[in-house]
Amino acid sequence: MPNYLRYTIIICVGCVLFFPFLGHVHLFDWDEINFAECAREMIVSKDYLRAQIDFMPFWEKPPFFIWMQVLAMKLFGIGEYAARFPDALIGVLTLTTVYYVGKRVVSEKMAAWWALLFAASWLPHFYFKTGIIDPTFNFFIFVAFFQVHLLRFSERKWLHAILAGLFLGIAVLTKGPVAILVAALSFVAYLIINRGLNGYKVIHLLVIGLFALLPILSWLGIAVIHYGAAYGKWFVEQFILYQVRLFSTEDADHGGPFFYHFIVLLIGCFPASIFLFQYTRKRVTGHATAHDLTKWMWILFWVVLILFSIVKTKIVHYSSLCYFPLTYLAALQLHRLTQEPHKFKTWVKGVLLFIGTVIALLITALPVVGLNKEKLIPYIHDKFAVANLAANVSWSYAECAWGILYLLCIWIATFLTRKDFRKGMILLCVSQIMIIQVTVLHFTPKIEQYTQGSSIAYFQSFAGKDVYVQPVGYKSYGNLFYARKQPSTNPNYVSTRKDMNGKELEPVANEMWLVYGNIDKPAYFISKIQDAYKFRALPQLEETGGTNGYVFFKRRTDTLLQHP
Repeated sequence: MPNYLRYTIIICVGCVLFFPFLGHVHLFDWDEINFAECAREMIVSKDYLRAQIDFMPFWEKPPFFIWMQVLAMKLFGIGEYAARFPDALIGVLTLTTVYYVGKRVVSEKMAAWWALLFAASWLPHFYFKTGIIDPTFNFFIFVAFFQVHLLRFSERKWLHAILAGLFLGIAVLTKGPVAILVAALSFVAYLIINRGLNGYKVIHLLVIGLFALLPILSWLGIAVIHYGAAYGKWFVEQFILYQVRLFSTEDADHGGPFFYHFIVLLIGCFPASIFLFQYTRKRVTGHATAHDLTKWMWILFWVVLILFSIVKTKIVHYSSLCYFPLTYLAALQLHRLTQEPHKFKTWVKGVLLFIGTVIALLITALPVVGLNKEKLIPYIHDKFAVANLAANVSWSYAECAWGILYLLCIWIATFLTRKDFRKGMILLCVSQIMIIQVTVLHFTPKIEQYTQGSSIAYFQSFAGKDVYVQPVGYKSYGNLFYARKQPSTNPNYVSTRKDMNGKELEPVANEMWLVYGNIDKPAYFISKIQDAYKFRALPQLEETGGTNGYVFFKRRTDTLLQHP
């Protein structure tokens, strides 16, 4: 089969897997709505140089991914589909790239397994259907590492050094200096393992560093020219403080034990993660280039896993950069096992069956739980969670068939590996892709109705209306994106948040003014049920309703500032 036809097939499969139904479910708070709102506000304000939230400067992330969303919104309109389109595009590029890298460095068969495993593993596939930064960030980090790998063996060293730097720089412009931190730690580990530069020259490393800084400095330079030096200084200070806080504290109540990301990768990257247990000291790849890339992938895997296990803030996608090395290493083992199927360890089969069975039973149990939720309520001591379960979501026992079918496929595929390992693994991967699609398209919208469905509907009811809509007692970006918030003209709307030492941080919506102040237009509020008593006690607020754990309030009309 000609090369162009192979790549065409991969691209077409990627398009079928990632592009349809991107707008099938609302964006999820916080991250998805956060970035989509930044893109929407760029379009509304026509200020494309800096990210904003609630039309106030947003310094947590640089703007590259948000620019991608802006372009998608220009094409498809402001909405869920456009917000998720960039990651879907990155998904197609990722499958094509890993196939190219695997074929160039190892073999065509290994490359096919790598692309298949990437598409068939839960979180690596699922994140290409989201609107979060990480898939794009991870892609540019990986291609930067690949260019560094090529730098050692290719005669076009300047080209690979420049490309490595540019790709790393785009990663920095996507998510920040964590890209340089990961790259630097990985290169130091590589030097230690190889006991020296081992083919790399200092001049090429300096070129990588220079071009890595070029994208972020170019953007900051243009922003400083446009907004002034004070903005640049403020952005850099706040951005660095934010990164330090993520590393040293549990930001936004996202904490967890040291082994948190080990569990996330084991379960979330099933089935690819299982084949890491097949690791053997015997070289799977024979030639030097493949051995070198394998070394880089092991280093990248452990640097990212250990780094974000140390970081105090624990969020699932923080370890998502591990997806590239993890699926690469798993594909190497699959490639080896297709030639030596008798080497498939019995206990690894057991782990494969156990984790697959647990996931299948959880999927099977979803409709059962949905139909019998009243029996669970006495055991749940979270008032908000109990109220969430009151959502009217349609379930049927017939939906259990999806989980049962998935369970059968896992068991049949595992036992088929005894006679034909290749066919067994293909069946496993195809069934994985099938159940991921079912989960995203069928089950996720139902789960969303419990978690945020009523709050999103409340925000949407104010779209196009000249009112204030504000969550109180909890944080959300849904009121901005789904109510299509416009820039506020009243200077009292903006407040400046301060840290514990009284130092001014970022500007935020003045919640106290909205609740207590002399506001100039109607104001509506939403709180979680456990906090509603605080707002019921305020005479200026009138309770207007509530559903599924959320309570709605309105400022009384006689408390508004009357204009002549």
